[in-house]
Amino acid sequence: MEVKIIMKDNMIRDISLAPEGLRKIAWVRKNMPILRLIEDDFKKNEPFKGLRITVCVHLEAKTAWLALVLKAGGADVSVTGSNAFSTKDDVVAALAASGLHVYAWHGATKDEFHTHMNAALDIRPNIVIDDGGDLVHILHEEREDLLTEVFGACEETTAGVLRNRAREASGKLKITVIAVNDARCKFLFDSRYGTGHSTLDAIMRTTNLAVTGKTFVVAGYGWVGKGIAMRAKGIGASVIVCEIDPVKAIEAVMDGFRSMTMDEAAKEADFIITATGCKDVIVKYHFETMKDGVILGNAGHFANEIDLNILEELSVEKEEVRDNLFGYKLEDGKWINVLGDGNIVNISCADGHPAEFMDLSFAIQALSAKYVADNHKKLDKAVIMVPSEIDNSVANLKLQSMGIKIDTLTVNQEEYLSGFTIA
Repeated sequence: MEVKIIMKDNMIRDISLAPEGLRKIAWVRKNMPILRLIEDDFKKNEPFKGLRITVCVHLEAKTAWLALVLKAGGADVSVTGSNAFSTKDDVVAALAASGLHVYAWHGATKDEFHTHMNAALDIRPNIVIDDGGDLVHILHEEREDLLTEVFGACEETTAGVLRNRAREASGKLKITVIAVNDARCKFLFDSRYGTGHSTLDAIMRTTNLAVTGKTFVVAGYGWVGKGIAMRAKGIGASVIVCEIDPVKAIEAVMDGFRSMTMDEAAKEADFIITATGCKDVIVKYHFETMKDGVILGNAGHFANEIDLNILEELSVEKEEVRDNLFGYKLEDGKWINVLGDGNIVNISCADGHPAEFMDLSFAIQALSAKYVADNHKKLDKAVIMVPSEIDNSVANLKLQSMGIKIDTLTVNQEEYLSGFTIA
């Protein structure tokens, strides 16, 4: 029996902002050639015809383009944001003007944010595109009646993959989740080069201060941390890496960085960026020992890596010293400055990753969604990897768009490699 879907009206700030949003989307479309090729294929074959997709990712121009590509594939698409402070109201308006169901606005309160997510889920999705695991969490904890219609989800972030794996380990995951974050074309490029570029962009455009010659601390040396450390070093900063993993700490040293505890590093830092996926990375002791004027930022998904509650308690004054830069004055007179008030820095204080990197990630998202649509009846209710053929296909399309050719194995080489045996 067909279920009749009744959607709420769009919940957006201002539809008159649509022209500017459409202009931004048109620009990223020009610079995302892989998604353009996928769009052409989707228009021709309509892999999502008759299906409903809910998209919950940082809601800016590149995400909007992904949502429009899914729509081009025949899907009925609802969209909401994964972070209220990364949502761009002009892009939201553009999507509403383009016929999508959109529920988001910049700076939404916690209650509004939750309302927006639930409104997007009212479409009764067959496929979910998630960022941080919030939609999958709501589906399991609040909207279980929808789970029987969900073919699967595609998760964009480390934090979301960890949440879903924890749910799977406890035996409570009731749908397939594809770990898009763990695809090579995602973490090697988006997480490393994209975050490195966009985090330094956010720092420099928000503070208008030099990073060159300063002490720059990176907490966490995963792919995100590696990218940030690389870019900071490249523009002349003295970089310190803080890690809990001894292997990664050694790797940071071998890459030319100093490695030490946050207790030590906080005393030297001019800049500190957290990129761990954990909470309470910077806490009371660190605030008390930091230099006057230090600048803090968070590149992780959730705004809990810097303990802002404690910083508020320690402060006698708080003001927005520049757009998106919040100063906290302590009793001893020193100021601690926080980029985007602890929200994900590269999107709350800048425009997120360059389009070329998100082209790779969102191509993986689009093709993973198609994989779910095509194969959901035989997929396990588990966190699964992106199929290697999707990863390789996207990489080949990227090379093609760059005019680069690579070698292939001859028949003799394939036979040689396949003939290896273990004694």
